[in-house]
Amino acid sequence: MPAPLIVVNCKTYASASGEALDRLLDTIAGVDSEGVRLVMVVSAYDLHAASSAHPSLEFWSQHLDPVGQGSHTGWLEPETAIQRGARGTVINHAEHKVAATHVEALLHMLDGRIDVCACAADEDEARTLAALSPTMIAVEPPELIGGDVSVTTADPGIVRGTVDLVKSINQDIMVLCGAGVKNGDDVAAALRLGAEGVLLASGVTKASRPAEVLADLIDGARRG
Repeated sequence: MPAPLIVVNCKTYASASGEALDRLLDTIAGVDSEGVRLVMVVSAYDLHAASSAHPSLEFWSQHLDPVGQGSHTGWLEPETAIQRGARGTVINHAEHKVAATHVEALLHMLDGRIDVCACAADEDEARTLAALSPTMIAVEPPELIGGDVSVTTADPGIVRGTVDLVKSINQDIMVLCGAGVKNGDDVAAALRLGAEGVLLASGVTKASRPAEVLADLIDGARRG
C-alpha cells in the first residue's frame, strides 16, 4: 500500500508566497512525516527556490500547460518546471478550470514522468478525468473549498462514490479528498472513506502554528 498523501496547496496566499513561503517551509521542514508522503504545491515563481532550499520536501507546480519550449508567452511550459524541481502538478483546480482536452494533451506530453493530480468537482467530472488516466484525481466540491466544514462531514457520499467510480474505471488512479480539510480527524475520515490522501490549502498555509497543524494532519493520516 502506498503511503497516505498530504498535498498542501499554497495558492497565491501572502502567507505562502515569496519570502513568507521561505519561512513557512523552514517551519514545516522539521515536522516528522515518516509514513506519510507530504507534497507542497507552489507557484511557478517559487518552485526553483523552494525545491533548491528544501531538497527533502516534494514540490509540485500549481498548473502546467501542454506546450513545448518555444513561442508560448505566458504559458507554463512543463520541461522547465521539471528542470526546476517539479515532481508533479495539479490541473483543473476549481480556481483554474481547463478543458478535458487540455488535461489529455498534458498527460500525453508528460508521459508519466511526473505525477498529475486532476481535480474534479463531482462524480461526472471524475468519470471524464478517470478515462484519461491521470496519476490521481482529487474530489473537491467547489462550494466547500476554503470553508470550515470538510467534505468528509458535509458530503461523505461524494468521497466514497468518487472512489468507487474511479477505481471501477482504473484501479491504478489514486483518489484524494479535498475541500475544507483542516485537521487530523478530517484526514482519518477521508482515508476511512477510501481516499488515499487529502488536498488542502488554508488549513496549513494560513495557520498561526502551521507545524502543529501539519503534525496533526500527519497523525490523522497514520490513524486512518
